[in-house]
Amino acid sequence: MVTGTGLVERAGGLCEVGRRRAGDAEEQRRLTPDVVARMLESGFARHFVPVGFGGVEGGFGEFARAVAVVAEGCAATAWCASVAASLARVAACLPQEGQADVWGSGADVFVVGSLSPVGSAVQAPGGWRLSGSWAYVSGVDYADWVVLCAALPGRDGARLFAVPRGAYAVKDTWTGSGMRGTGSNTVVVDDVFVPESRSVDRQRLSDGRTVPIQAVNGLSCAPAALGVARGALKLWTADTARRLARGGGRAGGPGPSLGTYEAVLTRSSGEIDAAMLLLERAASVADDRGERITEEEIARNVRDYALSSELLVNAVNRMYAASGTSGQSAGSPLERAWRDVNSIATHIALTFDPAAVLFASRPFALEAA
Repeated sequence: MVTGTGLVERAGGLCEVGRRRAGDAEEQRRLTPDVVARMLESGFARHFVPVGFGGVEGGFGEFARAVAVVAEGCAATAWCASVAASLARVAACLPQEGQADVWGSGADVFVVGSLSPVGSAVQAPGGWRLSGSWAYVSGVDYADWVVLCAALPGRDGARLFAVPRGAYAVKDTWTGSGMRGTGSNTVVVDDVFVPESRSVDRQRLSDGRTVPIQAVNGLSCAPAALGVARGALKLWTADTARRLARGGGRAGGPGPSLGTYEAVLTRSSGEIDAAMLLLERAASVADDRGERITEEEIARNVRDYALSSELLVNAVNRMYAASGTSGQSAGSPLERAWRDVNSIATHIALTFDPAAVLFASRPFALEAA
């Protein structure tokens, strides 16, 4: 039975700090130090850390709700909070000695990384020599450790490597139109030795000793989109109410009619609620089933992450189109939400076609048999 840790309640305070500093994060293309400090104090980094190292081994449902709460104030803050929790869960797959290296001085360690096998590693006495360049590593400017994935020349598969701050370089390459404050820069490693204790086969993420990463990967992204959409709904509704109070929406007048605004509100709020229910079920399945989750349940979760993302993008795009010049002004909170939710939806964990291939493969195979 997964119990609560208070993360959702603490997320409310982080939401407000992130909201106040969202403009600064956009301008600097990374979070501000006070936001990062508050994120760690809130408990995101320790949420999936083993109890033996000071963590709480929290649940996916609580994690997803907390990320969505933060995203109502600042999508970039929520994204980095999600990364801190999700990559710590990956680091928990390391051998015990490697985990002790990461969390030996406490559980509130900011771990970031990339699971794309774009680097290379060769065996060396006692470990590996790692080289490569990994783009789009969110929050890396403030990270204590990075977990990186590399292919093994001449061998099948890939491995994960935990590398401490100081053993890698960071290139300032992040120029995304959305999620600007995430600081998703590039990590460069040049022939760095990584001991065996800080490395693990990537298959460990899916081998049945923990919740397979495919079952929960979308939970590292979609809840942020949910929070952004909720925040956008509040902004749009308040702005539209003021517009109507000034005489907007009148039949025969300039601009959309009252019926148009009513339809936008009703349909967009319904899509946001539907996405929330899909994500709640996916998180509940991961919490309840754990490593016993079935292939069918994994496929449904992957489908639901992609589908919820589409619903949320549709909802925000509809509100943005009906927001008028003020809502679409560059740098306005609604314009930022529009950029952010569309940017989140491009993440590989939320793309629909791969989800459809996975979901439909088993039913179609059974029918063809």
